[in-house]
Amino acid sequence: MKDKSLLGPWIRRFLLEHLVAERNLSLNTQASYRDTLTLLLPFASKQVGCAIDRMTVEELTPEVVRKFLDHLERDRQCSEVTRNQRLATIHSLARFVGTRSPVHLAWCSEIRAVPFKKTGQDRDRIPRKGRDGRVAKPT
Repeated sequence: MKDKSLLGPWIRRFLLEHLVAERNLSLNTQASYRDTLTLLLPFASKQVGCAIDRMTVEELTPEVVRKFLDHLERDRQCSEVTRNQRLATIHSLARFVGTRSPVHLAWCSEIRAVPFKKTGQDRDRIPRKGRDGRVAKPT
């Protein structure tokens, strides 16, 4: 890779090398990751005022990611679960770049610090009796 600061080559490697060759993810998962980036890149490009093919890794800031997530919920009417799934893709991309380019470790940490949103599904995983902190005695 000639210019390690450009985002495009990193995304290409992420989609082709990491998702397919290294992690061997299903076609549906690959499509989901691709779709997230298809939504993110034009949005981020517009936010930073730069052509997509000239965007650098550092221009994809945590602020841009937060605005993108708000855009998903507000403008596209996505659920919190979908928002979190899109954020997981962005976190995965950041981890991929950070592990292969020490120059981008700080950026990786900043992106991965963007928190997931609690959803109604989180509460449903805890049995009703366990929610109030009491644990049933074994019989």
